[in-house]
Amino acid sequence: MNTALSISRLARAGAVALAIAIPFGAASQAGAAEWRGWNIHVADYPVSHGMEAFVAEVSEKTDGRLGGKVYHSGVLGSQPDAIEQIRLGAIDFGVFSLGPMGQVVPEANVVSLPFIFKSVDQMYRLMDGDAGAAIGEGLEKKGIVALGWYDAGARSFYNSRKPISVPADVSGMKVRVMNNDLFVGMIESLGGNATPMAFAEVYQSLKTGVVDGAENNPPSYESTNHYEVAKFYSISEHLIIPECLCMSKKTFDALSEDDRKIVLEAGKASAEMQRKLWAEREKKSMETVLAAGTQVNEISDKAPFQQAMAPVYDGFLKENPQLTELVDLIRNAD
Repeated sequence: MNTALSISRLARAGAVALAIAIPFGAASQAGAAEWRGWNIHVADYPVSHGMEAFVAEVSEKTDGRLGGKVYHSGVLGSQPDAIEQIRLGAIDFGVFSLGPMGQVVPEANVVSLPFIFKSVDQMYRLMDGDAGAAIGEGLEKKGIVALGWYDAGARSFYNSRKPISVPADVSGMKVRVMNNDLFVGMIESLGGNATPMAFAEVYQSLKTGVVDGAENNPPSYESTNHYEVAKFYSISEHLIIPECLCMSKKTFDALSEDDRKIVLEAGKASAEMQRKLWAEREKKSMETVLAAGTQVNEISDKAPFQQAMAPVYDGFLKENPQLTELVDLIRNAD
C-alpha cells in the first residue's frame, strides 16, 4: 500500500461520518488523493465496479498522488443534489443518469427522448462519437466533465396490475418517473399519470399503491427487489439512456495536463469494462426475476407507442430549437 493512500485513509477515518452526515456543506477542502465519488447503486453493481476500477487505475498511474473513495448506495445524497454538488466541486466525480442531468444540461435531454436510439449498440457508437461530443460540450458549460459513457440498458415498463401491450394499457396508471419533464410528457402521452419521485422511494410506493408502476432496466428492477411488488414487466425499451462517468470541472481543471490525460484514459477504460459487466448482469437479472414468477412480455408492435410520442418531440424542439441538429443526428443514424 503506498504512503499517500495510507495517510489518506487515516485522515478520512475521523471525517467520513461527518462527510456522510453533512455532504452538502461548503466545497470540499480535501486534497487530490481524497476525491469523493457519488454513486446511487449498491457496491455489487456494474456501475460500482466500473467506478472502483477508474479510481484504482488513476491511483496506480499516478503512484497514489490521485485517488479517492466511491460512496455507494446514494449515501452522499440524492441524484439532483449530487449533480449540483459536482458542479460546485463538493463532490469530485460520480456516475449520473443523463435523465436527471437533462434538467441542468439541455443537450443531455436529447437522449431522454423516447425511442430516439434504435439499439444499445447504436447508442454506443453515437455516444463514443459526435453525439457524445456534443453532449460533453453541454456538460462542460455547466461545470461537469464527461470521462466516459456507461451502459444503463434499455428501460421498460413494470407494474403491479397487468401486462402492457398497447398504449391504452398505460391509461390511468400512476407511473413513477425520474424528475424530468420529458418523462412526465411520455407517460401523459400514453394516458398515464406521471409521478416523479426519488429512486429510493419507489419500492415502498409500489408496495403501498402510491404508484402502480415504474420503468427501468432489468438490473435496476431486480437489484432493488421491485419485482417483488410489481410482477408485470413489459419490454418496451422506450428509453436507452446512457450514464455519464463525470468529474467536477473544478477538480479536473486543477490537474496537470498529464494527469488529465490519465483521468480521461481511465474513464474510457472504465466505461468499456462496465459495458461488459452490464451485459452479464442484465442476463442474470432477467433469469432471477423470471425464476421469481415475474410475468414478462415483449411488446411486439412499438409503432403505436412511438406515434404517441409526437407531442413530446414537438414540444421539446419548440423549446430547444438549437438542439434540432443533434436530435436529427441521432434519429437519422443507422
